[in-house]
Amino acid sequence: MSERARETPGRQPGLTLISYEGKPYRFDPGALCLELLPTGGPGAFARYEVLHEPADLVAWADRSRLPGALDIAVSEAELERTRAFRDALFLLAADRAHGRPVRAELVDAVNAPAAESPLVSRLTPEGTRAWAPGATGTQLLSTLARDAIDLFTGPYADRVRECGAHDCYLLFVDTSRPGRRRWCAMEHCGNREKVRAHRKRQQS
Repeated sequence: MSERARETPGRQPGLTLISYEGKPYRFDPGALCLELLPTGGPGAFARYEVLHEPADLVAWADRSRLPGALDIAVSEAELERTRAFRDALFLLAADRAHGRPVRAELVDAVNAPAAESPLVSRLTPEGTRAWAPGATGTQLLSTLARDAIDLFTGPYADRVRECGAHDCYLLFVDTSRPGRRRWCAMEHCGNREKVRAHRKRQQS
């Protein structure tokens, strides 16, 4: 579940992940905050960690669905806080996906960074949008936390899902009109499960 992504102009938001077989596939978790989750996680998911140093978080921000040209400086302490937030968000989203009660400590882990100042955008003389200079890791974290609050209190709060494959734990918000999304990506787990079901029918 290694995280790699690259945003290009005109392309739909999302991440390009690499499967266990080394094949790239497109995964759109549907929300900025959920894009952070494939970078690692709590417990057994720590082995997928890719945010080892501040530069890794800067690179992630550049590949996320945030608009480009974000000039940001991240400290070691900000990186550590972002990883702690990510791990709490991972558990919170998983609880939501499985209908489990919300844990107060996870809510606190989201609310605390959300209380800080977020990233600031501004209007340029050319009429385009740009980021205010001097962006920090704390502002990035606040923006992510506020996005999580918007997700968990918004119209798709009950559509946080975990991939339906038996060995995939990617989390996403189902923003499709019918609300029937089951897989992280049809080209990855969806196709794998189709093949698995076909083989099972042939054996029965």
